[in-house]
Amino acid sequence: MIDFKNITLQDKETIMSYTMKSDRRNCDLSFSNLCSWRFIYHTQFAIVDGFLLFRFWVDTEVAYMMPIGEGDLKAAIEMLINDAHSQNKHFCMLGVSSFMKQDLENIMPDRFIFTDDRDYADYIYLRTDLSTLIGKKYQPKRNHINKFKNTYPDYSYSPITPDRIKECLELEAEWCRVNNCDQEEGTGNEREALIYALNHFEELGLTGGMLYANNKIVAFTFGMPINHEMFGVHVEKADTNIDGAYAMINQEFAKHIPEQFTYVNREEDLGIEGLRRAKLSYQPVLILEKYMACLKDHPMDMIKW
Repeated sequence: MIDFKNITLQDKETIMSYTMKSDRRNCDLSFSNLCSWRFIYHTQFAIVDGFLLFRFWVDTEVAYMMPIGEGDLKAAIEMLINDAHSQNKHFCMLGVSSFMKQDLENIMPDRFIFTDDRDYADYIYLRTDLSTLIGKKYQPKRNHINKFKNTYPDYSYSPITPDRIKECLELEAEWCRVNNCDQEEGTGNEREALIYALNHFEELGLTGGMLYANNKIVAFTFGMPINHEMFGVHVEKADTNIDGAYAMINQEFAKHIPEQFTYVNREEDLGIEGLRRAKLSYQPVLILEKYMACLKDHPMDMIKW
């Protein structure tokens, strides 16, 4: 049996010692996401034979992520399979990107069924594209930013610091009220994860920015590294009455992401039409498909995801 343990804030260094060296790019591996969403997924981890292993639950079904580390990947996956079988559960891994899918097919050919869901694909951008907005394709974004600057010439951008968390929480509460987020399970869950992240901002290792106009907060955003070359942007909220606030906070934050990060992962669109349009409008260099990989010896129609 694998000795899985619940993720806590104290596990940050251990987990990131694996994820930061990895080439895995998906947003699920951000420590902030792992920790902030554990109230939903009861996420656990273990370190076995040089691999970082994750186990979590979707309703009553157990699920895993691809092992992260160096060594015998096939043996690590077999350990996870045995763990699932010991609980009389089907074995499935979620968040399997196209790169991981190829690894699985190479080492364990014809053993898995792969199903993808476009709603959970990650949007990946070049950091320099988001910070400079150079080129004809970004003209609409520059127009929004110019209008914002002309309307609010006194605007300012500041990093999120502990003494300013309260302002972010107040803007989030107002955003939630305007968008009726407590009426929908998905946005309600996001709100709980967001509030947890803000209340544990420094412990999670988050970095963020705030945008002010007329001496009032009008937008904020935050995120953290996913691996050695990928920075994840987890949250972006703005006053929808302020034209250009979203475009402005997006660019300002991108300017402040350290140059070591070539790419920015702005996560999924969850099938929300407006969110999909917005993410596509920033011209991603990659839409990272993610699959559910389930053993073929367990009929897919028996798995209740």
